[in-house]
Amino acid sequence: MNKCYWTIALALTSIAFSVGCSNIKNEQEKESYPNIPVVTVVQKDTILKTDYVSDIQAIKNVEIRARVQGFLENILVDEGQEVKKGQSLFKINDQELKTELARSKANVSNAMAETKSAELELNRTEVLVNKNIISKTEYELAAAKLKATKAKLDEAYSIQKNAETKLSYTIIKAPFDGIIDRIPLKIGSLIDPGALLTTISDIKQVYAYFHVSENEYLQYKKSVNKITHQRNPLQLILSDATEYPYLGKIETIDGEFNDNTGAIAFRAKFPNPNKLLKHGASGKVRITTDVEKAVLIPQKAGFEIQDKNYVFVVDKDNKIMMRPFFTTRRVAQFYIVDKGLKPGDKIVYEGIQNIKQGDKINPQLKNVDSIMRLEE
Repeated sequence: MNKCYWTIALALTSIAFSVGCSNIKNEQEKESYPNIPVVTVVQKDTILKTDYVSDIQAIKNVEIRARVQGFLENILVDEGQEVKKGQSLFKINDQELKTELARSKANVSNAMAETKSAELELNRTEVLVNKNIISKTEYELAAAKLKATKAKLDEAYSIQKNAETKLSYTIIKAPFDGIIDRIPLKIGSLIDPGALLTTISDIKQVYAYFHVSENEYLQYKKSVNKITHQRNPLQLILSDATEYPYLGKIETIDGEFNDNTGAIAFRAKFPNPNKLLKHGASGKVRITTDVEKAVLIPQKAGFEIQDKNYVFVVDKDNKIMMRPFFTTRRVAQFYIVDKGLKPGDKIVYEGIQNIKQGDKINPQLKNVDSIMRLEE
């Protein structure tokens, strides 16, 4: 009986010793694995901010050109000056055109005198025809002469009107309120019709033109608020990376995609009360769109091999395996995953340069929400 008792006790002690050694060994092995931060792939609604290079243009930008030939007699404005609609900008010497106008007025006077004379002749002929003193043919000749003199008078009036119009072109006026651009010519320059005198820009508001891919265009259309039908306001990022203080809105979208680029052109309008934005400036239009159920991973968790994106996925045994994923969008410091990963997958967050395919790690789980707050 005692011998059996000691045999059982010895067996139990051996089993306990083996289990204890195994646990110690597992703990030792676990401690030998590197501590690596990991995150869980999450799915959540988010706001996507996308920047597009834009070309800023004045809502009105018109070239001011000469319409008659002559010497530039006076420049009445300066470069960069604000002008009002109808304000005189340039004066072209008008002496020859005044002479031409005087000549045309004299021709009108002559034509009027001839017409008056022809009317009197017609009246006299009519009396003589009624008295059968002359034939009816004489009356018809007089009527034809009157008609010819009236046509000549109309032509003279037309020439006079044309001369007056040409004379008015010697004073070039602003077509609208705006700002004067470069003035390439100087006083005394010989001006030909069509010569560029300057450019005037109305920049109280400006247009920003930019191009959007087909996928981003569809995302934008889907983000329109279904209740108010109001799109999110646009932000403009200036060339010095600062935010423009006034929000804009998209006014129009082209009717078709460009065959070569696969993109479609947008036009946005921004207020410009302080005249900060100038015609021809550059910047970035930032569109904010709502993305539902986006699969998110931190950008630093990904790495690239031969133009493909990969992450290290941690399996249930804490072994890491490379897995490709596909993305076309980013939000803050996160990728929006299109394919390759699903919510709940655990991936290596940091230290990917110190591990390789098939390694085992001691995962240190980090909270994605806290990472997002830090990255904002």
